[in-house]
Amino acid sequence: MLLKVNKEMLADAMESIGVHKASLPIFANKNQILPLKLLQVRTPAANIIKQEMLAAGGDAAVPTGCVLNKDKYSDVLLLGTRKHYNLLLKKLELMPYFGMDKVKAELEAVLNEEKLQTVLADGRVLNYDKVLIMGILNITPDSFYENSRTAIEEVVAKAGQMLADGADILDIGGESTRPGSEAVVAEEEQARVLPVIEALRKAYPDAVLSIDTYRASTARLAIEAGADIINDISAMEADAEMIDVVCETKAPIILMHMRGTPKDMQTQCEYKNVVEEVAVYLAERAELLRERGVGADKIILDPGIGFAKNAEQNLKLMRDLHALTSFGYPVLLAASRKGTVGKVLGDLPAEERLEGTIATSCQAVYAGANMVRVHDVKENLRAVRMLEAILCPERM
Repeated sequence: MLLKVNKEMLADAMESIGVHKASLPIFANKNQILPLKLLQVRTPAANIIKQEMLAAGGDAAVPTGCVLNKDKYSDVLLLGTRKHYNLLLKKLELMPYFGMDKVKAELEAVLNEEKLQTVLADGRVLNYDKVLIMGILNITPDSFYENSRTAIEEVVAKAGQMLADGADILDIGGESTRPGSEAVVAEEEQARVLPVIEALRKAYPDAVLSIDTYRASTARLAIEAGADIINDISAMEADAEMIDVVCETKAPIILMHMRGTPKDMQTQCEYKNVVEEVAVYLAERAELLRERGVGADKIILDPGIGFAKNAEQNLKLMRDLHALTSFGYPVLLAASRKGTVGKVLGDLPAEERLEGTIATSCQAVYAGANMVRVHDVKENLRAVRMLEAILCPERM
């Protein structure tokens, strides 16, 4: 009789047959192919890497004509286990040419992932042993999901319920950024959010609060009022001073991918490879912060589901969300009740998209994301924790 073994349960399977515990790490390096894609490496380097992967027992796919050095740069798809990559790294150590040193550094960063965390300005730390839940508080009259619109007099109670339901972070927004929405002036946005942040900080002094804004002036005032995190849908492009706010306040920032503005973004959905383009863009925006001395523990990445993407592109991003975990930053998925969920399920209105949203939160767990931003905290948290218990019992 022959039984299939789930690769995630290999350690349990070996323990069940009496394998010596000292040998478990050795087998762990052999049990799973890790596909990795190198983007735009020097073509001579691509050819060398392919040969070294073959010599190590792995493999690498390169473009047709790569061996003839037709193009200056080539992408390389690596196929190997950790054992194969460790052998490749030893060879790359001896090859300080054709940009091999950068390839080696990037491989080491992916293979030797450090434990992710986000450090708030006051020293509190968000750990990602489990997927964190961010609850949405829209202080707007025109959010796409009507039930999420919250008047100031009701927001403290709603926030308290979200925290009781298990929310790790509360995200406060004073301007709707749904497709086609008009911008409000900074003064109006600030009049909406600042009293709320002050009230929440007073009512829930230990709560982690995020300000959803692309304006540096609003972000600065929100931090002064008690916000802990900046959630910028423009990844600091809408306001050049946002990077200064991050550097000066030491507040973590969520960098989201978007093109254009909410009013015109859905006319800018042309991509050759949406996953790669979004990933590269976010990595480059994060690098701007790193160059200013901002640590990785202050940066979170968000692919921007529904922002300058159509339904097919949104699904591709969620399907390959794992690509965004390549850079050593926490990843946030914000797909709650969005149009893609409604379209997939038969053009359902926002009020009927809860189950679809829960499915996206579960995909975040599968993909290795670290946080989900949702309207319905309790329901999403229960689904996420159940899936984590099945997939990652060591986290329970």
